Amino acid sequence: MLGITLDMFGDTGGIHATACLILAFIRPSIFKFSFGLSYEYQTIKIAEKISSERISFIVISVFIHHFLIYMLELLRFGLILDIFIRTLLNTIFTTIVCILTIYLIKPSRR
Repeated sequence: MLGITLDMFGDTGGIHATACLILAFIRPSIFKFSFGLSYEYQTIKIAEKISSERISFIVISVFIHHFLIYMLELLRFGLILDIFIRTLLNTIFTTIVCILTIYLIKPSRR
C-alpha cells in the first residue's frame, strides 16, 4: 500500500510498488540470512535492542529496495556505476535514519 500511494502522488509509474513487492517476496530469505535458521522459532521485533543481526537486516533490505528503485528508474545498464553510487549513498542515509527512528520511538518498559 505504501508503494502504491507513493506512486500515485509522485507519478512514478509503479516503481515504488514494484520495489516494495519484490522486497516482500524476498524478505524471508533476508531473515534467514540475517538471523540464521532459528528465526522462525522466535519473535523478531526490530524495535528492540539493536544488534548486528538487526542492522544487517535493515542494511540489506534498504540496499535491495533502493537498488531496485534506481534500476527501474534509469532502465539502462550503461548507467550501472551511477545506480550503485546512488544506491550506496541513499542506503547509508536511510539506514542512519532508520536506526535513529528505532532509538527515538522505543516503547517504554514497565
